[in-house]
Amino acid sequence: MSAIPLSQARNGRVVAVVVTHRRLAQLRVTVAALLAQPDWALAAVLVVDNASDDGTAEWLAGVTDPRLHLVHSHRNLGGAGGFEMGMRRAMDTLSPDWIVVMDDDARPEPGALAAFHALDLSGHDGFAAAVRHPDGTLCEMNRPTYNPFWHKRVLMRTLFGGGRGAFHLGPEDFARPGLRTVDGASFVGFFVRAATVVQRGYPDPRLFLYGDDAIYTMGLTRAGHRIGFDPSVRFEHDSTTYSAADARIKPLWKVYYYHRNLLILYRIATGVFFVPVLFWYVPKWLFRARHYGPDRRRFLRLLGMALHDGLRHRTARQHAVILAMAGTDEISG
Repeated sequence: MSAIPLSQARNGRVVAVVVTHRRLAQLRVTVAALLAQPDWALAAVLVVDNASDDGTAEWLAGVTDPRLHLVHSHRNLGGAGGFEMGMRRAMDTLSPDWIVVMDDDARPEPGALAAFHALDLSGHDGFAAAVRHPDGTLCEMNRPTYNPFWHKRVLMRTLFGGGRGAFHLGPEDFARPGLRTVDGASFVGFFVRAATVVQRGYPDPRLFLYGDDAIYTMGLTRAGHRIGFDPSVRFEHDSTTYSAADARIKPLWKVYYYHRNLLILYRIATGVFFVPVLFWYVPKWLFRARHYGPDRRRFLRLLGMALHDGLRHRTARQHAVILAMAGTDEISG
């Protein structure tokens, strides 16, 4: 461990919040990577065990590092609920200056927290790390974003052939050193000031999963907060869940959360352009039913409910209701 006192960490006391659900093998790697960071750079690690039944609780109980803190949920709250619970507990009990959040299959690379403290973030309220797969390639789902509807040039690039790459940071951004400002980020290596959490609150736990990170971070930006990015702070995400070529959302129950939360996000991002965007995307979503074969009817029911709730910003529907509509349960799904 470094001999540098915690009080000399440039950006103050950093607390990591990790949400896990039935991925003990990944969690072991993540906890080890976090606890390998020097204690002056990372003051504490809080793991939210989201109702795992794979030996996670027993393994965590055997970790003796005093920096590790545990929160156990008796039911699966989804990623959004887990982050809200973990951030709230960290704020209540661990006195952070910054909170950094991540999934159980994501972790800082060696030196990442020291690199974070080397940055002058006096003008920023949040910060997004540079996230790569273990093979070094950029992690598509975790690229920080610009909102095209807030930047005319980005909007033009998006409309005229740029597609997704026009408003996400690309390889050139990850290769160019220096701090710059972005509009949105994922919850893998996302740092947020505790003072900003006090002012703006927590992620909405009722979002359950999908888009909760974009909704929270773009909400911060829309409220006037600044989110920084610098490629020197590197995280690894050992995830293979994203596939642009896969036309189906699996398991089926996720159809509801994906589309409902996108509608909530689009309303934040598009402003007065929300209705035209709606008329562009909803027919495309309906057309996806052709990929679902015998599940086509269930897909359309879930999508219809997502549209109903998303347009009204209703996030109170119970997870059990969604599982029943999908004709499954969470274990088999």
